[in-house]
Amino acid sequence: MDLNLIDAPFDLRHIRPGELEEILEDPFGLRFLPDNDRNDGASRYFALGRTVADRHLFIAFTTDGKIARIISAREMSDSERRFYDRNYNETR
Repeated sequence: MDLNLIDAPFDLRHIRPGELEEILEDPFGLRFLPDNDRNDGASRYFALGRTVADRHLFIAFTTDGKIARIISAREMSDSERRFYDRNYNETR
């Protein structure tokens, strides 16, 4: 999936585009569709994943199936990390 990082609302010096791709490609990553009743008809997804360098990130994005537009990216919170680790250990 290609990334659209034009006008990214976060600092790309702290989270590299390659790390965002790794989150989207994480085979153990978790993806959620939390707000499917939006007025504009767009679907926003949340994802929890781990990079190759063992960095745990949360991202929010929209997609048309080919291009993902990253809306937000940050380190996982402690509760998100526990949730990811619990699911990772169950599926591994």
